Order: sequence, then C-alpha cells, then structure tokens
Amino acid sequence: MHKDELLENIDKIHTTEMGVGRICRNLEIDEEPVNYCINKLKQDNSVVTKEGKNYYVNADDCIITINSSSFTIITAHKN
Repeated sequence: MHKDELLENIDKIHTTEMGVGRICRNLEIDEEPVNYCINKLKQDNSVVTKEGKNYYVNADDCIITINSSSFTIITAHKN
C-alpha cells in the first residue's frame, strides 16, 4: 500500500542540496542519490512502512527516509 503510493508519485521524489551530501556520505555512494534511492524503492524486495509523517524504504542494506507530504528524501542509512 505505502509502496504503491510512493511509486505513483515517483516523479515527485527529490532531495535538497544538503540531502545530496548526507545521502552520499551515509550510503558511501558516488552516484546521483535520488536515482539511487528510486532504484532501491523499485526493487521487488523493497519494503515500505510509514511512521508518522515519513515513509521508510528498506531495501538491500539501507533504509531511506522520505517525507510523506513533500516526497523529499530526508536521509538514508546503511542497515
């Protein structure tokens, strides 16, 4: 259910300039972080939960936090 809502609004998913640095640092990636996170969300094995105002995407070895009203990727961490 929550995953479907994120997938329906996939074109709205974005992050801030500060979020780019935070996500890349926390996940230790060099690639563009929004596309990286969207690809994690699209995986068949990804699980999306909602707590309060945020969605949490759990995929592979990371947890991605997305604001449910603005679809802003707030942060991401290795699991």
